[in-house]
Amino acid sequence: QVQLVESGGGLVQAGGSLRLSCTASGSIFSDNTMGWYRQAPGKQRELVAAISGVGFTHYADSVKGRFTISRDNPKSTVYLQMSSLKSEDTAVYYCNQGLRNYGSYWTAGSRWGQGTQVTVSS
Repeated sequence: QVQLVESGGGLVQAGGSLRLSCTASGSIFSDNTMGWYRQAPGKQRELVAAISGVGFTHYADSVKGRFTISRDNPKSTVYLQMSSLKSEDTAVYYCNQGLRNYGSYWTAGSRWGQGTQVTVSS
């Protein structure tokens, strides 16, 4: 059974940094595109960043230049380094496995982590 376990969320002041981690088990990690989504209260879940098995990356416009997604395939772990955090980054962040890209359109995979809260205080 595939499991995605996230860690690294918390409370940080605006302008600060956090690093999220997501470790996968039960699948061939390197074959899958991994991604981070987030959902703020009252808003739809949105794709923040994605990384293919060979390291091609995609970012939402709102986080370009501030967030960096990376992966360590031998450790079956994907990371999201978040810097210059803003209050609007406050959300629950979810790890996702198996994203598909169709040009400018992305679909989420079926496997999700439990979510980790990121709160940015202004």
